[in-house]
Amino acid sequence: MLEYRTQGYNGYSVKYSPFFDSRIAVAASANFGLVGNGRIYILGLTPNGIVAEKWFDTQDSLFDTTWSESHENQLLTAGGDGSVKLFDISLSDYPVQSWQEHAREVFSVHWNLVGKDTFLSSSWDGTIKIWNPNANASLTTLPTHSCTYSAEFSPHSPSILSSVSSDSHMRVFDLRTPASASNHLTMSIPIHTPPKARMGAAAPVGIPPSEALTHDWNKYRDTILATAGVDRMVRVWDIRNPSGGPIAVLPGHEYAIRRLTWSPHLSDTLLSASYDMTCRVWTDGSAMGVPPANPQNMMDASNMSLGEGREMGRMGRHTEFVTGVDWCLFGAEGWCASTGWDERVLVWDARAIMQ
Repeated sequence: MLEYRTQGYNGYSVKYSPFFDSRIAVAASANFGLVGNGRIYILGLTPNGIVAEKWFDTQDSLFDTTWSESHENQLLTAGGDGSVKLFDISLSDYPVQSWQEHAREVFSVHWNLVGKDTFLSSSWDGTIKIWNPNANASLTTLPTHSCTYSAEFSPHSPSILSSVSSDSHMRVFDLRTPASASNHLTMSIPIHTPPKARMGAAAPVGIPPSEALTHDWNKYRDTILATAGVDRMVRVWDIRNPSGGPIAVLPGHEYAIRRLTWSPHLSDTLLSASYDMTCRVWTDGSAMGVPPANPQNMMDASNMSLGEGREMGRMGRHTEFVTGVDWCLFGAEGWCASTGWDERVLVWDARAIMQ
């Protein structure tokens, strides 16, 4: 396990470069993101450990980062002052572009993995904005009407994106639909509403809504997404049947889940980071060839059994909230990085903890 100390800055997000297996970016904030500056670190993985290749300071906290899919030296930051900034690590200490349209904190930024010429941001102001790095203003604004902690483009389509928000809903947008229809909204799934009861069956017991903090698209199955948040559970969804409830529910974390990400190598494996100071590796059970359990079997939060998913291992080396985690896109399938409020970035092999 490799370690780097972000002295004076508490980590919020870590992302591997899509171009280099030895480069990662870490978005961090002073004073736990409550007040003060932010810093984006560019870290290199070397035979002698992790070294800081460069960093940029910002006037306000940073909550997320994402690498450009079209330029190997560029990356975005999500700022507590509502700004989205584009940095070029081969140039000076200032951003090459900055946008200031959001009215509140920006919590996520994500580059279009397919189109590669657009990116998005989501904010506490209840909107998602679509941008082109060469334009001075956003291209489109999508309202969610609630604090949107996580938004992403689908890795399978340049026009489809999704989000999760504080109102406990997952939304799917398709930019090919007429804007007048519903601001491109094609699906709004209440995460904590129980599936519909079959005729003659007792109605399943629901779970009180709570904030959804993170989600991710499966890299191999284009209709599968995972969500997680304050209720401490990972839920796996198939959006072909949004009213049928999750196809897998994975309990185990002791506090809220702040970040999760599907493996770029294994279609059934995902990684989560939590306020309980652990990172955990999960399988959703799909690789076992066992059909998902009937959602009617979901009785309550303390006795939940849905699907054949399970926890495969956990990493507990962090000593504070773990707020960022990401898989390496290259090489063997287990390498990943995590960061948290303990001012540490850890690079480790998930295969060492998997059972």
